Amino acid sequence: MAHPSAVDNILLCTDSYKVTHHFQYPDGTTNVYSYFESRGGKFPETVFFGLQYIIKKWLQGKVVTKEKITEAKEFYKLHFGHDVFNEEGWNYIVEKHGGKLPLLIKAIPEGTVVPTKNVLFTVENTDPKVPWLTNWFETIFVQVWYPMTVATNSRAQKEVIAKYLSETADNLDSLPFKLHDFGFRGVGSVETAAIGGCSHMVNFMGTDTVAGLVLARKFYGCAMAGHSIPAAEHSTITTWGKSGERDAFANMLQKFPEGLVAVVSDSFDIYNACEKVWGEQLKDMVVERGNRDGVLVIRPDSGDPPEVVEKVLNILGKAFGTVTNSKGYKELPKYLRVIQGDGINLEMLDKILSCMKRGQWSAENVVFGSGGALLQKLNRDTQKCAFKCSSCTIKGERRDVFKEPKTDLVKKSKKGLLTLELENNKFVTVQEGKGNPDKDLLVPVFKNGALLVDYNLDDIRQRAELPLVKEISKK
Repeated sequence: MAHPSAVDNILLCTDSYKVTHHFQYPDGTTNVYSYFESRGGKFPETVFFGLQYIIKKWLQGKVVTKEKITEAKEFYKLHFGHDVFNEEGWNYIVEKHGGKLPLLIKAIPEGTVVPTKNVLFTVENTDPKVPWLTNWFETIFVQVWYPMTVATNSRAQKEVIAKYLSETADNLDSLPFKLHDFGFRGVGSVETAAIGGCSHMVNFMGTDTVAGLVLARKFYGCAMAGHSIPAAEHSTITTWGKSGERDAFANMLQKFPEGLVAVVSDSFDIYNACEKVWGEQLKDMVVERGNRDGVLVIRPDSGDPPEVVEKVLNILGKAFGTVTNSKGYKELPKYLRVIQGDGINLEMLDKILSCMKRGQWSAENVVFGSGGALLQKLNRDTQKCAFKCSSCTIKGERRDVFKEPKTDLVKKSKKGLLTLELENNKFVTVQEGKGNPDKDLLVPVFKNGALLVDYNLDDIRQRAELPLVKEISKK
């Protein structure tokens, strides 16, 4: 029998110190207004994604109950050693709002590509009796850093691949399947895999992370966000023994006689496998399968990626021949491709593809797979994500709120009510309530327990894709 989630009470989804914050605001505080941004980081722009998942999972509908309040009260008394929990405030939400959260969230549409240092969403309480509620949820709001950063990292890799395809291939038709998600086993939980895997699907359509597809279906209205193919792993090859490698390879071609099939080929000697086994012993089977529109994808999985990929291409090109495309670069026959799934990250992609280009090989020949570097080698500081209060109302007076630490001005926060606007076709965050509400790109997505906008992954993909396509078209 499956166990429930470790935490399923929204009153326990916060940092400990926030439990005491209702005591700390000035007397007469009726409104707290906060915002989320990427203050900079590795990438100059971000793909905003993942807030809808957080809203649907944690905030939508009746999420506060008397039972949850009782559980939280007992829990925090043990945790702190005395009563600091805002039982009265949470009971008010149950009695006045039926357990629905009196919050307003405005956000840039998911999939939008926004330069760093701009507001991405704002949160404020809609009931003057619960101003402490806004920042209670900072903890889970800031967790949008993860899907946003995965989507941003994935898209940056898409830009690199698109660049080399535009330079060395006839078209960009294969781009959506050029970076395959191998990251399920490399993350810390199934939920992490689901969130990260879905975030990668904003940019690509190839994945082996099933959890990401399930999340896309449940939370983003996409029946099937990504696709995969039959593929061998080392256990299914090495159980045949070193002397049986040829038979193991042949078995893959026989069991999957049509379509794409991927075969890991470095269990013993990748170069021998390409030259002797694929290039001689099984060549006729590979070619014959290609006559039925089958495609063999050979996977090296060890060694220095640029060196190995180029040498594998040279061996396969000699064995199976090549054609020269319209850009003057070599391509293997359409029934034969290579997938490099070891050591792939943004920097390695560029190294491999630049090496291929120097050797006159088109980027069309290779597909990539990425695991840890795609879903795991990231953190909140990758894009310097932060959630800060910028405005409050105290005794009827609206005040701008900000911090400006002398020791680190990068952490200087924004002031007042914020709008995100376009000026000369560039995103600009207007502060101190000086923006034009009619030009504000932040749209209400949640109010008083209700989801106001339900984004579909297909629409999100289009928003993320458009700037990239325009940039490639210019070049």
